[in-house]
Amino acid sequence: MDTSLIAPLTGRALAITGASTGIGAATARLARAHGMKLVLGARSVDKLESLAAELGGDEHAIAVELDVREWDSQQAFAASAQRAFGGVDAVFANAGFGAERGFEKSTPELWKDMVLTNVYGCALTIRAMLPALRESRGHALLTSSVAGRRVLPGSLYSCTKFAVSAMGEALRQEADGTGIRVTLIEPGMTDTPFFEDGTPDWALTAEDIARSVVYAIGQPPHVDVNEILIRPTGQPV
Repeated sequence: MDTSLIAPLTGRALAITGASTGIGAATARLARAHGMKLVLGARSVDKLESLAAELGGDEHAIAVELDVREWDSQQAFAASAQRAFGGVDAVFANAGFGAERGFEKSTPELWKDMVLTNVYGCALTIRAMLPALRESRGHALLTSSVAGRRVLPGSLYSCTKFAVSAMGEALRQEADGTGIRVTLIEPGMTDTPFFEDGTPDWALTAEDIARSVVYAIGQPPHVDVNEILIRPTGQPV
């Protein structure tokens, strides 16, 4: 990456949900390489703690057990960021998962968990972090998807990502005049644990998406990159 395109990020604090693997973990590593401090949230505490240690320990990265579906957990996540680093400069609401396509596939229980995680959880992250973002004139980044721009047959996951795309624009409008910036990150097929059966050779990597996140954060304060739709060259949809 041409680092001349990125404003200095050293010392700025970034909170990431869904940080234990995939795009979240890759973003944490790249942000740390740019000097950012990390607040890492996920349910997988062992993986989080290992990543935080890799990134330099409590001085540079903290691991916080987080269930994005629970308001108390979200409040505790925000409070941990305040205690560790005095607040946050950016929040990456990245937690989410998918399900088999088809309205007669998967189970209602998994559907419910997916909607609560992908939609309600994202909204709770915004709610919990907004006071800190107002104070820092910070940046909210939300993981949507190509599936949040193009409907996929029988995909409730696609419906949840359309909701996240709408949420990003709703937040941008509400935050107008506060200095808060809002970015939707919309990946195409990416080789992460999201795809349990693997991906084609042409799929994006988690690091590809991480570069997009850091690029958006690193723009000057008057530049608000609202959407980054990033497909692999080989993806037809």
